[in-house]
Amino acid sequence: MNQAFLLAKKAYQHGDVPIGAVIVKDNKIIARGENRVQKSKNPTLHAEIVAINKACKKLNAKFLDDCDLYVTLEPCAMCATAISFARIKNIYFAATDEKGGGITSNAKIFENDKHLWKPKIIQMDEYAEKSAQMLREFFNNLRKKN
Repeated sequence: MNQAFLLAKKAYQHGDVPIGAVIVKDNKIIARGENRVQKSKNPTLHAEIVAINKACKKLNAKFLDDCDLYVTLEPCAMCATAISFARIKNIYFAATDEKGGGITSNAKIFENDKHLWKPKIIQMDEYAEKSAQMLREFFNNLRKKN
């Protein structure tokens, strides 16, 4: 999770919402991603999607069923669905996202019995405040600029 936070800081530095994600296989990080929505002017380039794309390319595989995802914020519905399609084994996340969360807060993607793949979901409460604080700071600074 600490590596995901370093990526969140990187996203913050280039003007994106500070969210970072890493994908782990056999206790080794195989892919990293930070939000690139603003930087790339592409609404699909969330940290999780960036990391999934890199992991699939590295492993030359479309399924990541022996991999875990660590992300600083609860994935949105788009990312939760991509996680399902990639068949990621476990999702570890720091803070919940009451507005845009796709797992525990809002859309609750995996509560549908018809969903193709359901990863194990673990919230890492010990990192929640660190993530929430970084997000509050980012949005407060953004409001000051506007």
